[in-house]
Amino acid sequence: MKHTLTAMALALSATAVYAEDKVTIEFAYPYSHLFDVTYEAMMPAFQAAHPDIEVKFRATYESYEDATNTVLREAVAGNLPDVSMQGLNRQAPLVNKGIAQSLAPFIAAEADFETEGYHEAMLSLSTFDDQVYGLPFSISLPVGYYNMDILREGGIEELPTTWDEVIAACKTMKANGIDNPIFWGWNITGNWFVQALLWSQDKAIVENGQVTMDSPEALIALEQMQEIFTECEMQNLEWKAALSSFSAGDVGMMFWSTSALGAVERSQGDFELVTGPFPGLDGAPMGLPAGGNAAMLTSTSDDPAVREAAWTWLKFITSGEGAAQVAMTTGYMPPNKAANEIILADFYEQNPNKQTAVDQLPLLRDWLAYPGDNGLAITQVIYDGIERIVTGDATDMKELQEELVEEIADLLPNG
Repeated sequence: MKHTLTAMALALSATAVYAEDKVTIEFAYPYSHLFDVTYEAMMPAFQAAHPDIEVKFRATYESYEDATNTVLREAVAGNLPDVSMQGLNRQAPLVNKGIAQSLAPFIAAEADFETEGYHEAMLSLSTFDDQVYGLPFSISLPVGYYNMDILREGGIEELPTTWDEVIAACKTMKANGIDNPIFWGWNITGNWFVQALLWSQDKAIVENGQVTMDSPEALIALEQMQEIFTECEMQNLEWKAALSSFSAGDVGMMFWSTSALGAVERSQGDFELVTGPFPGLDGAPMGLPAGGNAAMLTSTSDDPAVREAAWTWLKFITSGEGAAQVAMTTGYMPPNKAANEIILADFYEQNPNKQTAVDQLPLLRDWLAYPGDNGLAITQVIYDGIERIVTGDATDMKELQEELVEEIADLLPNG
């Protein structure tokens, strides 16, 4: 008995020491409806491999814009998380303000970093002034989601490949009694679909520090959006409501990020879902913006143990093992080469709806941030302008273009 009690005492003592040695880090990420299931799937393996690290999850960011605004506020208050997930187009402001920290010292200490799937093309998405400030976690591209039951009921047998074909499909479906044929994701984060229409024409929305909303390509994009919204009689749905409506089987065609595919499938009604390539203006798009996010080190801790634990977590979630969960639980593509070439070798063949975005990877272009400290304000100006098209408040696209150009010019660094 004495021996048993002594052993028990030692065990309790060891547990107490272990608890004291455990390092806690704080982590924040966006879009709980997309990523909660991803991190839940990752945690058992991480906890088994690193029982000495506790990851404390903060309240999720509502969007990439919210993620950036939150971190900017937390930097002023001195209350930053140790690791923050930020949209690929929102990394630069955090780098410029010294909030995100270079990962170069950690990478230099890794013996097999490249062989673990961290290749140059992946790291380039988070490289600024030749320094890596983030590890990309997920990549998305815009795709079409199709409720084939509604399409067939509405008289459509083939997926559209251009926006003219989309509009023609809308009209056919409407004539055949389909009330809600389409939702087109104008209100997705970061003016992403505006950039998609510009990149479709091989035009960047930012060139030489200037926003190209004054270009002929931008006018074509505005006119194309107006045609889709008006000719298809598209309902003005909040984006979460739109995803829910499509998942419930109430919308025929939805154009959105592939990132939502996992969430749509988990809540899908009883209908056949097929994804297809993002349509172009005249034939296939010439390019499309890369969506997604990256893990950034934002810790203010001076404790080497905390910083090392933050790096361990940051590396794990972007590793082949961690990134594979991104593909399995969402519609994002993992940028880690080990995930795609080894762990997911047969995955896309077995999941053709997720293969659609992979097939579009040759079209990948930068998701561009607007220059200067007013980048988020410029995003809002363009968002408000597009909403005026959706609601019918703006009918003259040339006039709207001129208004947007004027408002944006006032917000640029040289405005």
